[in-house]
Amino acid sequence: MGGLSLWHWLIVGIIVLLLFGKGRFSDMMGDVAKGLKSFKKGMSEDDHADEPATPRPAARLQTQAPIEPNPDRELRPMQDDRPAN
Repeated sequence: MGGLSLWHWLIVGIIVLLLFGKGRFSDMMGDVAKGLKSFKKGMSEDDHADEPATPRPAARLQTQAPIEPNPDRELRPMQDDRPAN
């Protein structure tokens, strides 16, 4: 009662093929294969992540203009405008 026999799996496979169709089922299996390849490629890249990489300069910081000081000499902190309880 707990196990599925070969006939049960065959019937389930036929039902899946009827529901999804042959083309769509093969497309799904192709997507699964692409996902597995991508996963394996990512895992192999993680193995190489321990190796020191050449540092890249931060281009955005180099092209940024320097910050100008505030010309207002009478700077005061913001006033609290909440009503007092």
